[in-house]
Amino acid sequence: MVSLRFPTAAVPRLPPKPVPNGVTIAATLAAAAAAAAAAAASLTLTAKSAGRPVPLPSPSAPLWASLSLADGAAPGSVEPRTGAAFPTEDAAGRRLLGVGLRKTSVLGLKSIDVYAFGVYADGNDLEQQLKEKYRKFSASELKGSAELINDVLGQDIQMTVRLQIVYGRLSIRSVRSAFEKSVGSRLQKFGGQDTKELLQSFVALFKDEYKLPKGSVIELSRESNHVLKISIEGEEVGSIQSKLLCRSILDLYIGDDPFDKSAKDNVQENIASILQS
Repeated sequence: MVSLRFPTAAVPRLPPKPVPNGVTIAATLAAAAAAAAAAAASLTLTAKSAGRPVPLPSPSAPLWASLSLADGAAPGSVEPRTGAAFPTEDAAGRRLLGVGLRKTSVLGLKSIDVYAFGVYADGNDLEQQLKEKYRKFSASELKGSAELINDVLGQDIQMTVRLQIVYGRLSIRSVRSAFEKSVGSRLQKFGGQDTKELLQSFVALFKDEYKLPKGSVIELSRESNHVLKISIEGEEVGSIQSKLLCRSILDLYIGDDPFDKSAKDNVQENIASILQS
């Protein structure tokens, strides 16, 4: 290795840099703030031109917070652990009530995030079916009401659970197996032992031909007259008319023993807010 050395005398001495005074510092900060404001305005215009709502930062939020939110999802529409985002309304105009996470464990040791989910409901259906009964209760009373959730599960209210896959190695066979176990237990809970044929009709819709890479979307929708519609990546794969099956699937997400308790709480809180509006 060659080492280069220079005589000390050959190195020119530069004059010391002037220390900025208060006026200079203030001017620098003002210029930086102006540049940041211009960037924020640019992002806002971009969001508006794309047709997306522009969230407003809180008065106490720093300026860079508004920069990061300008092209993000609305508050409450992102599952915090995975970052999976959900539209505040689905294609049918149903309102997002809450988001959550489905986890599972391997050998009781390692926890795996399988999919994030969003629960949607038709606001008009909620009001028509439930408002007359629950309008006399306060929002705080409705938040913890088991009867309210029981009515939501049983009434003819159009709802959708949107699943967004976050585990990259999930197979359709694993989905079938998981639904066979979880939905099967709910069918027995609400309908007794003679539910095997109904369960098989449901899981048979998840055929081997469907692939589920990370980011894939499955939608389980209760349509009018308790028709369960199943879609994978926007393609309808089948439907089954069964009040028992619709109730059993929704129970996984907002019932007594949900996959994500905080998601259920958010759903119930938003339902209460709709009924009190």
